Amino acid sequence: MSKLPDDNGFIGESMAFREMLAILARVARYDTTVLISGETGSGKEMAARAIHYQGGRRDRPFIPVNCGALPDHLVENELFGHARGAYTDARESQIGLIAQAQGGTLFLDEVDALTAKAQVSLLRFLQDGQYRRLGGSLVENADVRVVAACNCDLPQAIEQGAFRADLYYRLTAMELHVPPLRARGQDALLLARYVIAEAASQYHLAVKELHPDTVQWLLAYAWPGNVRELQNRIQREFLLCDKPEIRIGETAPDNDRRQQADRRLTSPTTLNFNAAKQQALQAFERGQLLRLMSESAGNVSSAARLAGKERRALGKLLKKHGIAPDDFRHA
Repeated sequence: MSKLPDDNGFIGESMAFREMLAILARVARYDTTVLISGETGSGKEMAARAIHYQGGRRDRPFIPVNCGALPDHLVENELFGHARGAYTDARESQIGLIAQAQGGTLFLDEVDALTAKAQVSLLRFLQDGQYRRLGGSLVENADVRVVAACNCDLPQAIEQGAFRADLYYRLTAMELHVPPLRARGQDALLLARYVIAEAASQYHLAVKELHPDTVQWLLAYAWPGNVRELQNRIQREFLLCDKPEIRIGETAPDNDRRQQADRRLTSPTTLNFNAAKQQALQAFERGQLLRLMSESAGNVSSAARLAGKERRALGKLLKKHGIAPDDFRHA
């Protein structure tokens, strides 16, 4: 049975996920800036909301903004607002997102997309809580907690001159890493069953089970789009399925190079016995390796002990399936 979401909508029981939640709870206690890292679709905004609603500012606004969706010339206007006459058509003064978040939390998603000028302005605000509206002369104060998120390597962006090192250090007063779905073991099954239950309720349909082939595929697939990809995929399959069991296997979309190489033919009906057996073994082997990496947090030696194998032999299997232990390690 699927685990019900907690008060913040989280679903998961894997070690990697539980460790993330434990760190999140501690981060939420302290009223300081936070940088959340993680892949696209892994749940960074949900983590930011949890930090806000578990913290002391829970009764004040939570204002999210996707920095990557803002045109370069509007970023500062959106963040800080403008004074009357600041530019053509600015007939009235307008407050920005920082003022709207007064007393609460401003969530800056894709913070790496901020322009160089906007980075300087944000840095100044983080230093003393003061800012000026565009075209304005008055210095204004705001009591706002800033939580930022990115899905890129900010230290590398700093080396390339695309992101300010001093702003990075301001944002990383606290850090939180959201693990990718492939590092969360059996959580893919919990999420899939929860999505099915939600869709069944929303569309007034009977709940469908997951075919054993689908279970194997869920555990073996690399999920490059993470939780968001799983939600969309499972809901689509549920709505299009006219049988009591949802079957996803050979026909599933495959963005994983290693999985794609293992698939010899596109139709399961054309596979001979040996080929079908080999595919099943490959899926089982990969699923077990993903589970071991999740439970050991990417420690190959610990995973080898759990599996009762030599470290070198396990390392060869990981390389064979294109599984990187670093993807399962968390700060």
